[in-house]
Amino acid sequence: MTHARAREDLPVLLYLASTSPARLALLRSSGIEPVVLPSAVDEDAVLAEASRHRVLSPAETVSLLAREKAEAVVESVLSAGRERGLVLGGDSMFELDGTLHGKPHTPERARERWLMQRGRTGVLHSGHWLIDVDPVAGVVHGARGAAAEAAVTFADDVSDDEIDAYVASGEPLAVAGAFTIDSLGAPFISSVSGDPSTVVGLSLPTLRRLVRASGHEWTALWNRRGAL
Repeated sequence: MTHARAREDLPVLLYLASTSPARLALLRSSGIEPVVLPSAVDEDAVLAEASRHRVLSPAETVSLLAREKAEAVVESVLSAGRERGLVLGGDSMFELDGTLHGKPHTPERARERWLMQRGRTGVLHSGHWLIDVDPVAGVVHGARGAAAEAAVTFADDVSDDEIDAYVASGEPLAVAGAFTIDSLGAPFISSVSGDPSTVVGLSLPTLRRLVRASGHEWTALWNRRGAL
């Protein structure tokens, strides 16, 4: 029997608890126009509190932040009396030599990271947290999460001048690991092992499994022209 057969024809609204242009573009290219609701989560404070109790693995780290973001948005969805839907929180970090790196924010830090990761392989971890919320009834029907990872190998012939030009573009300052595979950074990456969308910041296969586990069909999220 097909999972969630009774609900497969019902349209499902996706709330995206993220301001990431890459995640939004990825969802749109997959036929989904989400409702973007930025979450105000102090990531440093969340991780500092969590680290007081135990050391988190990379997967646990990105999953925790994804969960915090989704839960923060659920409150606003409930209070605003919006349509029933799925709230998605996501977070990504890049691991190299056992150290997790988020967004570099400054040119100096971005350049330092590129000099360190040039010609090497690291792992991009992407966390997902999905909450099924019904604002009309004022209830949450369930929540579940998962983390995905993909290995990224950087070209070993990236010159210092290319790194300086890339950093000057501003792109690497606001992305986990200081690189992208869907924009200016793509030519400097020689290979990706795993789901490429994970490196963009959102694993579509992982999200599809979470949607189905929530009792919905992935195709019920399609609401953009050309996907129907």
